[in-house]
Amino acid sequence: MCGITGLFDTRGQRLPERERLHRMNESQHHRGPDEGDLHIEPGVGFGHRRLSVIDIATGQQPIFNDDKSVALVFNGEVYNYLELMDELRGHGYVFRTKSDSEAIVRAWEHWGEDCVHHLRGMFAFMIHDRRRDCLFMARDRLGVKPLHYALTEDGWLLFGSELKSLMAHGGLRQEIDPRAVEAYFALGYVPDPWTIYRHAQKLAPGHRLLVKRGQPLGEPQRYWDVKFTLDAKIGEEEAAEELRRRVSESVKLRLKAEVPLGAFLSGGVDSSAVVAAMAQLDDQPVNTCSIGFDDPKFNETEFAQQVADRYRTNHRVEVVNSDDFGLVDLLAHLYDEPYADSSAIPTYRVCELARKHVTVALSGDGGDESLGGYRRYKMHMMEERMRSAFPLALRKGVFGPLAKLYPKADWAPRVFRAKTTFQAIARNSVDAYFNTMGLVRDPLRQQLFSDGFKRDLQGWHASEVFHHHARRANTDDPLALIQYLDMHTYLPGDINTKVDRASMAHSLEVREPLMDHPLVEWVATLPSDLKLRGQEGKYIFKKSLEPQLPHDVLYRPKMGFAVPLARWLRGPLREQTRNALQHGALAQTGWFNQSTIARLLDQHERGAMDHAQPLWVLLMFDAFLRNAGLGAAPARAAA
Repeated sequence: MCGITGLFDTRGQRLPERERLHRMNESQHHRGPDEGDLHIEPGVGFGHRRLSVIDIATGQQPIFNDDKSVALVFNGEVYNYLELMDELRGHGYVFRTKSDSEAIVRAWEHWGEDCVHHLRGMFAFMIHDRRRDCLFMARDRLGVKPLHYALTEDGWLLFGSELKSLMAHGGLRQEIDPRAVEAYFALGYVPDPWTIYRHAQKLAPGHRLLVKRGQPLGEPQRYWDVKFTLDAKIGEEEAAEELRRRVSESVKLRLKAEVPLGAFLSGGVDSSAVVAAMAQLDDQPVNTCSIGFDDPKFNETEFAQQVADRYRTNHRVEVVNSDDFGLVDLLAHLYDEPYADSSAIPTYRVCELARKHVTVALSGDGGDESLGGYRRYKMHMMEERMRSAFPLALRKGVFGPLAKLYPKADWAPRVFRAKTTFQAIARNSVDAYFNTMGLVRDPLRQQLFSDGFKRDLQGWHASEVFHHHARRANTDDPLALIQYLDMHTYLPGDINTKVDRASMAHSLEVREPLMDHPLVEWVATLPSDLKLRGQEGKYIFKKSLEPQLPHDVLYRPKMGFAVPLARWLRGPLREQTRNALQHGALAQTGWFNQSTIARLLDQHERGAMDHAQPLWVLLMFDAFLRNAGLGAAPARAAA
């Protein structure tokens, strides 16, 4: 696990400046504190920071082929590297190390761009091939590992694991993209392939890009996508047994390490399933860790303890104060662009705890998206049944006006909050799910943005992100559609981003067995009623785990990794939030209506309405502006 960075001259053979490359590399020191190195030759420079996990003795990077015509920097783990090495030895290749990095170099030599099809794991890498005079970059299928890139005005292609490494170069303009701002306020993160800056991009999951010197920078090419065929002819018992086997195989692949290894144990189904599989694969007790909260409404540690007791793990728990909000500015620095998932705070703390005892931790991330576990899936399917009963024109004519007339009742029990349901029924499926996922929903976003900022948007709406992916989904199954949307938006943009930055801030490698792509591909063939049956999400997964986990862990209501935002913003964060939003960097941009912000603050502080989510989104945007040095004179949004 590491941080990678570098630059490539797209126009000629200029020699990179060592000081710039060093600055870019050291900006990511936290990603790889064990070793660091630079490689510079005419037209290209690579930087690498290493967290030593596998082949500690000889796995240094950048790594080269025999005549040094091919150079690689790589972030991640290729779990099938031993099998890959054996296959390539059969083609005559000789290996000097035992590292997965060298396996990628040889795979490139043998298969070229198609090398990505042979890699199983999480990865982002860059290859320079002097003989072919090209640069090649690729990112893993589900976006576990990040990769950012940008083309400067003078023709240097910059790349790095984190956006901060590109900014450290000094040649990239901090010009805000208004579409990224709109998407952030809608979703709480900036989705692939955008970044907050107009001239920088993320390489999207499952994509590769070949850059040839002297030619225009082309568009990345998709090399993988999940296909929800739902056509597996399989019974429940057989499906449960096969799912157990595949999860166990995926976990086993991720147990290779030359350093201490453990797992997160939240008390939820996914992390508990991973720990159960680990315990059955290893005679030694599993190292597990949990974060608890001093507020019982947010505390799941008793369920984690049940699993720890059952498998006799070396379990460690730390209780976090429910007023642990001191990370606001640190999070802005870690994420480099606005990011508003408040569960980043406990995620940061659990990574901090884990790193005290292990260097590698397995997580349960990705299970909800693939196996149908989110509560919102149940609500969407209920709404979908109502949408299917009436034509869209009738729904718009009846439920649209009802939504406008019905009061917003955040204070009421969920069953009485009909306004949101009416809004959803009046929309098509994609727009309805976009609204479900919204943090600052329409029309509040329209009220929040100034007229000038809306002119910069030129009518672009963040729902286009979902429509873009929906056009590729190739399924008419309503559950499969929203799972596909989550796998292309929420999973890489929110979940994987959160875990990558929080873990690497502590030089901790996190591995994700439930995002193993053969497992994801197989689960996508299962009929949807094996994933969501009635009100039971993850139906077949829970059935498969009944012999391994306590009933209370499997079938209790899902809690999530939440923090008490509403209370914070009425109490200890009240003054900080008011000052930031009315007098801070955000207020100086001219992009927001101060009257709308004042109304949100007043209503929330009085307890008249719960505006915790939009206020947190605003607060984290202000923190981003200050961290980026845009507080005094923020860059104008680029049209």
